[in-house]
Amino acid sequence: MDTIASLLSADHNRCDDLFAEAESAVSDGAWEQAAAAFGQFREALRRHFAAEEETLFPAFEARTGMSQGPTQVMRSEHAQMNGLLAQMQAAVEARNGDAYLGLSETLLMLMRQHNLKEEQILYPMSDQALAGEQDLVASLDQTLHPERP
Repeated sequence: MDTIASLLSADHNRCDDLFAEAESAVSDGAWEQAAAAFGQFREALRRHFAAEEETLFPAFEARTGMSQGPTQVMRSEHAQMNGLLAQMQAAVEARNGDAYLGLSETLLMLMRQHNLKEEQILYPMSDQALAGEQDLVASLDQTLHPERP
């Protein structure tokens, strides 16, 4: 039985792997591969954000009454990262490796800090507050992996 923490932490790792693939392709100047890899990364990260913002955060806030706490900080950071993703998409389309790699360095730093806060603070709090909510975990999993039956 998956927990919120195990499911979403594993997805962080999956997103990190996709990020590294895209960055490597850009570094190699393999632009078609870079565009495909970046598209996969961006889609995976957007699904991750959606799982949190549409399912986890509302359930956590309803159960704990905390709507201006950690979930608000995470939403703000998601918005920052989405802005970087848009700029990175433009860099891929322009085949501008320097711009992409500069932006990816910033995104990597933000993702590392963000993921650490979620994995060490928010996810354990969520597992405690939402213990036994297997429908919620199943819904998160479905958002992260819509290709699964």
